[in-house]
Amino acid sequence: MKRNKVFSKVMSAALSGAMLLSLAACGTATNDAGEAQSTAESQNKKDPIVMVWYPNESAEDYAPAREEFGKLIEQATGRKVEQKLTTDYAIAIESIANGTASICFMGAQGYVEANQKSDNVQPLFVNSGASGTLDDAIYYSFLAVNDEDKEQYKDGTEYSMDNIAQKKMSFVSNSSTSGFKVPTSTIIDYFSAMPEWAGLNVDMLLEGGKDKFFSEVLFGGSHQGSAVNLLTGKADVAAFCDTEINPYATQVEGKLGETGSVYQIKDDASAPFDKFAGEKVAVIQSTPVINGPFAYNTTTLSADEVAKIQELFTSDETANNDKLFVSKESGNVGMFTKTDKERFVLVEDDWYNPIRNMAN
Repeated sequence: MKRNKVFSKVMSAALSGAMLLSLAACGTATNDAGEAQSTAESQNKKDPIVMVWYPNESAEDYAPAREEFGKLIEQATGRKVEQKLTTDYAIAIESIANGTASICFMGAQGYVEANQKSDNVQPLFVNSGASGTLDDAIYYSFLAVNDEDKEQYKDGTEYSMDNIAQKKMSFVSNSSTSGFKVPTSTIIDYFSAMPEWAGLNVDMLLEGGKDKFFSEVLFGGSHQGSAVNLLTGKADVAAFCDTEINPYATQVEGKLGETGSVYQIKDDASAPFDKFAGEKVAVIQSTPVINGPFAYNTTTLSADEVAKIQELFTSDETANNDKLFVSKESGNVGMFTKTDKERFVLVEDDWYNPIRNMAN
């Protein structure tokens, strides 16, 4: 797989940082969190732990997985868990930042934004790659087109982004890592070297128009929503990630997760894909992205609760829980796929510096 410059910069920095991590360490916040932690220590233990979910994971298909996460957190802490679903990234990010929510599964960009709002927001754990480590803890950001249009985006036999200029574009949310931050960085990196697009920046990709890079810009609100914008023809090109399309589509051509792969909507796909059974989308650009964390707010969980949650979620027992790490044989729909040694591992804040430092 050819790794573009954006991915090279992200992963070289991330993996350098990962080498410095001691995954046996507790991994809890080390800011002046003594005060924040003491606040959490004295909190009424009868208060529920609020888990807030992004729009993507708020989909009905993920209800069993959400319930399992809640069940395990209750088991670890002895406190009830209250689940909050959202339709907007900003709501989830603000909730974890202001302490209204205790835990949130976030993309790397959303985590960076929440941590920037409040350094009380820290990583709790993250899903590993197939190796069971941070070394391959990645997923894929796609730029995709409808399959019948894919020849328009080729230069000879290879896919090219050249023809996405002046097309109708769908992103996920401007707080999405793989649905905005990474694809816009990839586009800027590629096109800014061309004289006609010298000085291209993220502001020029936010709105469409005759004098803009795109003729029209849409935001799907979720990865599913962005993909539907493509399937309905509202967009010519759409950004979304592989993990959020996987429950609804099967990869039928090319190599899984790579440029040139084609995904077909399943016959039994649930809403919002139930109207598009058999339709295909082609990936014209694929960029690996570092996995986002489950994050927590240090003012709402005590150090003891954090340690117990981390111990349970990084255990072999949880790694083999097929409601959380879904194998093909299980028939379950979940947020994470089990192909080999996938599990949850500890991660520290500075592992996300590559996303934090990614300039648009």
